[in-house]
Amino acid sequence: MALPSSAPSGRPPYNRDPRRNNDPFAAIRRNLRIKSPQIRVISPEGTQLGIMDTPKAMALAVQFNLDLVEVAPTAVPPVCRIMDFGKYVYEEQKKHAHSKPAAGKIKEIEFTVRIESNDFMTKLRHAEEFLDHGNKVKLRLKFRGREMAHTEIGFELVKKAIKELDGMGHPDSPPKLSGKQINLMISPHPINKRKPKHHTRAEGHVPDDAPASHA
Repeated sequence: MALPSSAPSGRPPYNRDPRRNNDPFAAIRRNLRIKSPQIRVISPEGTQLGIMDTPKAMALAVQFNLDLVEVAPTAVPPVCRIMDFGKYVYEEQKKHAHSKPAAGKIKEIEFTVRIESNDFMTKLRHAEEFLDHGNKVKLRLKFRGREMAHTEIGFELVKKAIKELDGMGHPDSPPKLSGKQINLMISPHPINKRKPKHHTRAEGHVPDDAPASHA
């Protein structure tokens, strides 16, 4: 019985579209993609079955209605395990998602050199709200036309924003000119050190990055 290059018949095939080069599992050889004439085989239960000719190992995988997956390609001979590859991918993705550290999102605030005072304060209020929810804030000041001749004005405005937001966050690095804009990233202070100046917290407000309480 010929073993297909995807999953054996009878089970939904794992998506192996070669055009999806963002698939971190695409490089794992399995089934007919295994080119070594001999491999060391591990059973679905994890038992060492010894060295086999690859076609024989493939036939064994078909009997189990599973995949033959190369788990140690640099070994001599390569080590392959008989497993449900689709289930393996699912469990690895779930494990990665659960171990991923919680991190705030990056919010952007954009303004120009000629921004009106009331608009500037409105943007600062939004920035404080983002920081108060545990998000990083990227300040972006854009220069237009001849404004590039006086970038110092833009830097002064960014420094003013930093000062106004110092109760909520701190710059990751000094503001930098990149092309026709000044960029600055601000990270939130620890929860107990955040002191908003421009926005009023809602009653019962709990920051998104607050530690979970346990009864």
